Amino acid sequence: MAKNESEMTWKDVEIGCIVTDMAGARAHESGTWRSQRPTYDFKKCIKCGICAIYCPEGCIGQNKDGNFEADLFYCKGCGVCAKECWTRVIKMVEEVE
Repeated sequence: MAKNESEMTWKDVEIGCIVTDMAGARAHESGTWRSQRPTYDFKKCIKCGICAIYCPEGCIGQNKDGNFEADLFYCKGCGVCAKECWTRVIKMVEEVE
């Protein structure tokens, strides 16, 4: 008998399966944890999307103008996007309250 997702443990995960966000991480604001946030120079950005590919939280996406930017509701300020941006258009700045 198949288990309900809430009853599953890591032992129930089959090899090669795709695990989705069962815990609802998108429902929890995690951006308040950061001490720095990314800023973008959209005039110099070539819209390659490398920042989005390397973002460990998956919170970088394209806005209506086609520019990539982090959703600060989820961004933890790790700086991976700035480090991986080879055009150096992303800078990490101190978070201000």
